Amino acid sequence: MKSRFAALLLLACLFAAAARADDDAPGPAVARGYLKLGFDKLAAFKFVAPTYDPVADPRAAPPTGDDQIPAEVKAWNGKKAVITGFMLPTALKDGKATEFLIMANQMACCFGTVPNMNEWVIVKMPAGVAVTQDVPISFYGVLKVGALYDNGYMTGIYEMDAEGLGD
Repeated sequence: MKSRFAALLLLACLFAAAARADDDAPGPAVARGYLKLGFDKLAAFKFVAPTYDPVADPRAAPPTGDDQIPAEVKAWNGKKAVITGFMLPTALKDGKATEFLIMANQMACCFGTVPNMNEWVIVKMPAGVAVTQDVPISFYGVLKVGALYDNGYMTGIYEMDAEGLGD
């Protein structure tokens, strides 16, 4: 009986220590005043786009899915960040990308698999930037975290107003 109690006590202590270690996990690094956010952090949680059909009930408020986004991730909203990933242009002007996705990898879309919604960032850069594909690229700017909609449909949970291209 005593050995069973001791084993349970030891197990409880190990779980408590592991929980404290997770709580003490370092946040993202900061470089020149910008959070360094990789997809290891941006996509570190499961996010499933909530079911919503704006045609079925046009007056219904669209769901946000906010309950699925961890508090630490929500805290990045409005912060300066640098994000590195693969560019997928979605709008061009004079041969430059003015809107594009930065994605965790370039394989998903090319082979018919839709990436998870937290595996891309919608980037807006009105001045435009040369299209760079097939190599990782970094962008600096202000990150927005939360449900994004276009024509009533959720298009993402991350958006960046890009200030510049990283080095």
